[in-house]
Amino acid sequence: MSRRHAITTGCVLTITALTLTAAPVVTRLPTAETPAAAAVRRSPPGMVEALQRDLGLTREQAEERLANEIRLAPIEAQVREQIGDRFGGAWYAGITARTLVVATTSVADIPRLTALGVRAEVVNRSLKELQVIKKELDVTLATRPHAGRVRYVDVRNNKVAVLSSESEATEHGIEAAGVDTEAVRVVPSKEQPRLLHDLVGGAPYYVGVTSRCSVGFSVLRGTQNGFVSAGHCGKAGSATTGFNRVAQGVFQASNFPDSDFGWVAVNGDWTPRPLVDNGVGGTVTVAGSKEAIEGASVCRSGSTTDWHCGIIQQRNASISYPQGTVFELVRTNVCAESGDSGGSFISIDQAQGVTSGGSGDCTSGGVTYFQPIGEILTTYGLTLMTTADKPPPPNTGTCTGYAQTVTGTLNSEQSAYQPDNRHYRATAVGVHAGCLDAYEGVDFDLYLQKWNGRVWDTVATADGLGAHKKITYTGPPGYYRYRVLSSSGFSPYVLGYKSP
Repeated sequence: MSRRHAITTGCVLTITALTLTAAPVVTRLPTAETPAAAAVRRSPPGMVEALQRDLGLTREQAEERLANEIRLAPIEAQVREQIGDRFGGAWYAGITARTLVVATTSVADIPRLTALGVRAEVVNRSLKELQVIKKELDVTLATRPHAGRVRYVDVRNNKVAVLSSESEATEHGIEAAGVDTEAVRVVPSKEQPRLLHDLVGGAPYYVGVTSRCSVGFSVLRGTQNGFVSAGHCGKAGSATTGFNRVAQGVFQASNFPDSDFGWVAVNGDWTPRPLVDNGVGGTVTVAGSKEAIEGASVCRSGSTTDWHCGIIQQRNASISYPQGTVFELVRTNVCAESGDSGGSFISIDQAQGVTSGGSGDCTSGGVTYFQPIGEILTTYGLTLMTTADKPPPPNTGTCTGYAQTVTGTLNSEQSAYQPDNRHYRATAVGVHAGCLDAYEGVDFDLYLQKWNGRVWDTVATADGLGAHKKITYTGPPGYYRYRVLSSSGFSPYVLGYKSP
């Protein structure tokens, strides 16, 4: 279900920060497939469709792009380590990211790169050299935002780019500062990033009466649950309420400007999940926080414009907002609007960061910047909640008194067969009863199936909306099993059942 909300008063987009969850003897029973294994590194629900819409791709092209990124990312990490200080950056080329391009300052690296299936480009400056030049520009231009509000390392052109609405004045300022002008590219631009003021990633939360932002990612600090978001959304000590205006938590720390991140400790009424809302009634799971390289697909979830995708364009961008300069952001061509601040940026299933600011909108298109997740976690000593974490079991108050109990965990659109991916045998005519409990807010379904000698027939179904299901069926002797399906949402579950 879409979560669009009215934009709060005073939240204007122009570059801005974006403020505003045993077989019969005569016949052999088939072995049930393991859905979780089949879904490994599968594109999250809604991501392929969003890439089609936002990048103008066919479904086949979107799927190929994601598969290529998964295949090539480890090669980039290997190359970066091997060539060390000669590394000039890397990026994907082609609409389906079929080619990995790696820049190096040494011709001698070409054979090694070619052998790895990489397209090599020889450049004059290493990535480290470009980062030093960008730091010099940050100092020079930070106090003159209209003469260079956005600055980033442009590895494709082996230069530092400065976006400016006053190109001539910016060029003079760079020359006066003694920065190597051959290493700098001034780009005429009308971008004016601003802060977009407005525990599933992308969900809205409120600070005070009118300020709305978006949840980034669920985190832990020791035993304390919480989430990360944009620092400009609230100061340390600011209280937050959730999407339902129920008391939620308090900002424990907040950095803005210089950086744009903070974290909120939530009360016991809120359960953090390794999930990001995909805006179409489903969720994307968070498996880790491996940094995606330039040219990788990335999607953003926010409380105003829901789910939009694009490409990581440049890293290490500096933004001079009217409220101050923020450094080391990542530039993307994903759109965003007021209220999306703090929301999740994710590449396939890897958390990338939280939305800071942007330019444009999701009608005409735009540019959005995010604060990388790694610095946030390190600064505050936080642990990202991922699918590797074992969530607490759901409340089983509705499923008591059953002879057998089994448990499991499902992501959205996954299913499992119980008991233990097998079946059970009933030796007499009688009643089969099953009861399923999962987290509130998800939609789980329950099916009872019977083996007819050739295939499994579904003999009873409980597939209404909600997380709690019950089945009662009177049947003959035979072999039975339950199928548990997550129609929407991530959750552990408990299945209680009894048989004749």
